[in-house]
Amino acid sequence: MTDQPTRNVATTAEEAAKIAPRAEFRVFGHGIVDLVEAKMWDAAAQLQKVRRMPAETYVLSRHTDEANVKVRDGLLDIKVRVGTTPQGYEIFQPRGKFQFPVKKAELATILAALKVEMPLEAETYAFDDFLTLARAHPDLVPVSVEKVRHGFSVGGVICEFAEVWFNGALMESACCESEDHAGMERAIDALGLAGMTNTNYLRAAKRVVGL
Repeated sequence: MTDQPTRNVATTAEEAAKIAPRAEFRVFGHGIVDLVEAKMWDAAAQLQKVRRMPAETYVLSRHTDEANVKVRDGLLDIKVRVGTTPQGYEIFQPRGKFQFPVKKAELATILAALKVEMPLEAETYAFDDFLTLARAHPDLVPVSVEKVRHGFSVGGVICEFAEVWFNGALMESACCESEDHAGMERAIDALGLAGMTNTNYLRAAKRVVGL
């Protein structure tokens, strides 16, 4: 049974900075779901829930893979990569979730993280305004993303496998994330993912849309 996720709530940049970020290892491809399903029982996985996520819009930049900017549930959400573990796992720190209409100063900060510039003449921007700006900019590409996520844990490490549609193109994904990097390594190996390339949502989406 699909479990609907808790609705997003807005957070300021100051509140987001207090969130302890987890390291993440994620892979994309085809056949990943079958692989993980075959391995997870031997890995003593503990099932959690299945979630069909609300449709999201990611905004990709030609200039960076370090700023994860997306819109979901009427919120403009940004996370920025702040580090990489010795194992190659990525750490993204939340920078805030902003309710539309978004203030000019907040949007300017997000555009700076995307490493692009554009004139901002209005004091606030609705979602459609933001989408129009992104579509018009030669170095930004909005991408529609839909996800069905199957959550579980292995040895206390948060894991999932998922079906992900980028502009309607289906990809499969699996992920492990935790503050326990050694535990992540054990979970990744147990699920048969060791040796695969760590690929975040931004790089996967860029590959699908040809950016």
